[in-house]
Amino acid sequence: MPPNTTAATGDKPGTPGRKKGRKARLVVIVLVLAVIGGIAGGSYWSISTVRASFPQTKGSITLHGLSGPVDVKRDGYGIPQVYASSDEDLFMAQGYVQAQDRFYEMDVRRHLTSGRLSEMFGKGQVKNDAFLRTLGWDRVARQEYDTKLSAATKKYLQAYAKGVNAYLQGKDGKDISLEYAALGLTGDYKPAQWTPVDSVSWLKAMAWDLRGNMQDEVDRALMTSRLGPQQIRDLYPAYPYGRNKPIVQEGQYDELSKSFRQSGATGGGQSTTTGTTGTTGTTGTTGTTGTTGTQGGATGTPQGSTGTTGSTGSSTSGSGLTGQLTGLYKVLDDIPAAVGVNGQGIGSNSWVVAGSHTITGQPLLANDPHLGPALPSVWYQMGLHCRTVSATCQYDVTGYTFAGMPGVVIGHNADIAWGLTNSGVDVTDLYLEKLTGDGYLYDGKVRPFRTREETIKVAGGPSKKIVVRQTADGMPLLSDRDDELVQVGKAATVNTAAPDRGDGYGVALRWTALDPGTSMDAIFALDKASDWSGFRSAAALFDVPSQNLIFADSKHIGYTLPGKIPTRSATDDGSIPAPGWDSKYRWTGFIKQNELPYEFDPERGYIVTANQAVVGKGTYPYTLTTDWGYGTRSQRITDLIESKIKDGGKISTDDMRQMQLDNSSEIAKLLVPSLLKINLKDKHVREAQKLLEGWDYTQDADSAAAAYFNAVWRNVLKLAFGNKLPKELRVKGQCLWVDKADNTGPVDDDTKVRECGTRDADQAQPDGGDRWFEVVRTLMDKPDSDWWKTSRSGTRPAAENRDQLFARAMIDARWELTAKLGKDIDTWSWGRLHRLFLKNQTLGTGGPEALQYVLNRGPWKLGGGEATVDATGWNAAGGYNVVWVPSMRMVVNLADLDKSKWINLTGASGHAFSAHYTDQTGKWTKGELLPWSFSDKAVGKSTTDTLVLKP
Repeated sequence: MPPNTTAATGDKPGTPGRKKGRKARLVVIVLVLAVIGGIAGGSYWSISTVRASFPQTKGSITLHGLSGPVDVKRDGYGIPQVYASSDEDLFMAQGYVQAQDRFYEMDVRRHLTSGRLSEMFGKGQVKNDAFLRTLGWDRVARQEYDTKLSAATKKYLQAYAKGVNAYLQGKDGKDISLEYAALGLTGDYKPAQWTPVDSVSWLKAMAWDLRGNMQDEVDRALMTSRLGPQQIRDLYPAYPYGRNKPIVQEGQYDELSKSFRQSGATGGGQSTTTGTTGTTGTTGTTGTTGTTGTQGGATGTPQGSTGTTGSTGSSTSGSGLTGQLTGLYKVLDDIPAAVGVNGQGIGSNSWVVAGSHTITGQPLLANDPHLGPALPSVWYQMGLHCRTVSATCQYDVTGYTFAGMPGVVIGHNADIAWGLTNSGVDVTDLYLEKLTGDGYLYDGKVRPFRTREETIKVAGGPSKKIVVRQTADGMPLLSDRDDELVQVGKAATVNTAAPDRGDGYGVALRWTALDPGTSMDAIFALDKASDWSGFRSAAALFDVPSQNLIFADSKHIGYTLPGKIPTRSATDDGSIPAPGWDSKYRWTGFIKQNELPYEFDPERGYIVTANQAVVGKGTYPYTLTTDWGYGTRSQRITDLIESKIKDGGKISTDDMRQMQLDNSSEIAKLLVPSLLKINLKDKHVREAQKLLEGWDYTQDADSAAAAYFNAVWRNVLKLAFGNKLPKELRVKGQCLWVDKADNTGPVDDDTKVRECGTRDADQAQPDGGDRWFEVVRTLMDKPDSDWWKTSRSGTRPAAENRDQLFARAMIDARWELTAKLGKDIDTWSWGRLHRLFLKNQTLGTGGPEALQYVLNRGPWKLGGGEATVDATGWNAAGGYNVVWVPSMRMVVNLADLDKSKWINLTGASGHAFSAHYTDQTGKWTKGELLPWSFSDKAVGKSTTDTLVLKP
């Protein structure tokens, strides 16, 4: 039941308990109306204005285009279950219902994907729109719709659009959402008709946020301005295969891998060797650095070496490339995230346990994708049911989807369940292009760009025209969208093998999502798959974004890696920007679907995916990525499962829920024993140190020890690494005095210059994720490493070794928390630092303060942390606030689907004063799950409101 429902009486709408909650909301509405009344052109709003957009959930509505009646049954949380007698009616009703709850969100999303945000929000979005038009998501989506998608999928997309448009018919902006009234758009702006392409485009936005290692590719190149080759390798250590197991351990790669293993090859599916020319850090002046294989396979030897005049290597770097990539990063960082923090920290947990290890004797499947917190949640819970499953009505499915897109993305039907995590495979590459006049150099010849003109309409201002340039193979020139990139490209420093700069260099993008694909077909195929074979066939259509898919039916469990994954030549591993003028660096093709890894009914009886390596070292012939997650969460989940099933133990649905909430800190287990050995002189710092004595490493919201340890961890990272990174990676506002001669790091003398970081707090480095766990773990056995050295700051001592740096970090952490939480450590708690704010993703972040107050919610004090199973992530460079979360949690019980459980981060509604705006958040923060009704009987029992849509 929602929080404002009286549990003892089970009150439904219309009963006294329910009315009390409604009265409370009315009081809130009345209070804020006076505050926000003048925002939209000075007119004051009434309660009826605010309520005008609330959905009708009872009675009946006539929808032209339906072939028969459709029932929409909502439970106490407003979650809809839709019942129809044909596929088209089912998806038309889905479009109508989602528009009732979330149309403003849907409208913003389609303006994002089509590069038309300026039409809603004015000139401040022109630069973002120009970049999005350059990528051309909606153009690719149109090509998919016209040439790739099946006739059935097009029919469902058309039906969905018809339902959305039926909702829009006759409505002004204020009738749809409070935000339209607040923007003052009701007079000038009327939402356009929804189209099938609007739905398909959303998959491109998803793919952008889950695009793989593009950020690491940029970061490695930027590091060359400050760090040498070995230093960069230190910060990208090898994947710990011996400690953190890959996903596929007993699986198959069909005949391809069998022959590969028999041949004795040692590739390991990871990087070979690629060199880059650049400015070294602490040794030599200008030389060539090598980027070696970092996560598996045989580690390559750097091509070239640190020195004075090295000229070998495969790609360009140095100050020119650094400037170009800095400019590119600024553009990328400004693009609104579709589903979370842009390509940074996005992970997920999913695992499935076979019936041999469960109390029920049938599989259990859990999933919790980690995305940026948003209000409303990126997910929309829904059930889509054919009254009778037949050739004309094929669906009986429930789960999580996206508002604006038909079908169910994650969930279960009557036969199977599935979950998703981001695979992290490398499907993007940046290319440095030699620009010559109106063309670019390719294998010694000048090729003309393909161009198109785009017109960006701007609310309240004149339109802007841009020209988009693409290479012959369709790569957009991203550097055209940033003046700084153009200027710096004209002065780029490159190796002697590179062509003369002429008119300068540009940066182009190759990305699988810019090719038309069939992911929309995959959604509908997954929703009606009935067994492993059908599941695998459906997954094969899911080309972008490439995801880890887990599977369960009543008897079997499985895993498959689908996706359009490029193959590269031995010259290129995709880890750094490549020279676009040399065809050796272009992609050579794509891995065939029957050559991709999968696993079915492994002997161990479970499969865990949490963004770790997909395949083991030396077991797979293709490079999937050089940048796996490091497996901290996946191994912890594995250990939790193993601890349950040893000696014949069995796992329950609630055990799966409890595992999702595990907040044990793996980095604390590594560091605390050493921290407790540090001899500290200051009694106040010793007092804080004692908090760590006997601590069990759990990060509950009320834990003082977790608060202090995480502050120490943050300061260790800052002192050892953060202060030594180039400004392009450091957090905005963090200013250091660096050596004027070679900018190698902080110094104490007079030959220094003030240098300030440029990155937003949730994107800066070191972010404290499990890559940094591995960096520090590797250095623990090197107590005299240069990384542990740091200079004196005021009265804070310098450090010459690991333990001295740990002591300094403990001192700094003590006084940081004194400033933030007070001197009395008895009042400290992790939750006071680690807070969740839920913000409306448009007006809640950039609107007037009064409107932000109306639309936003929070804060909530959270437990959990970075790289824990309960992944309430925070960026150690930027602060302690939560920047990504388990965006939903679910546990599917294949023995009795009605005993499955689920929860969303916020609620079903996108309307700020709806009872269902954030009615799930309180339970989400406590780790609770809601009942998940599936059968007709269970849905009927949980239904509070029924709406009949009539033809």
